Amino acid sequence: MSAEKKITELGLTLPPPPPRGGIYKPVLIDGKHCYVSGHGPYLANGKSITGKVGIDLDEAQAKQAAQQVGLAILATLKHELGSLDKIKRVIKTLGMVNAIPEFEKHPFVINGCSELFANIWGEENGIGVRSAVGMGSLPGNIAVEIEVLFELH
Repeated sequence: MSAEKKITELGLTLPPPPPRGGIYKPVLIDGKHCYVSGHGPYLANGKSITGKVGIDLDEAQAKQAAQQVGLAILATLKHELGSLDKIKRVIKTLGMVNAIPEFEKHPFVINGCSELFANIWGEENGIGVRSAVGMGSLPGNIAVEIEVLFELH
């Protein structure tokens, strides 16, 4: 099943592509590789999910924020590529969690995005290598930031 159809089947709605927050390219294609710049949990209303995990958000809310980041990444990809069906697989994900120093469940939080991609492209193509780390702060106090490297067909 195509990625586009899978998103519909899952009942997911993509937000609009987030506006750029600086001087960078949201997507850069190099041969068969598609690099996606860091994205935050951008919502359809133009706002983002903000706050520090362990103070403002619990781990479940942060995991939902990571899923929203995944949806924002998909919105950017669709806008830039024309179709998500051009994506072959996830190669690498870097997830950053805005958390208190004592928080230790960064991988659980980033699973929100990883599970989304696995549901869309399947276990073989939707799961790549990954890092999940904590940060003392993130731009605009967003809860999660994620960047991804994809392979194109």
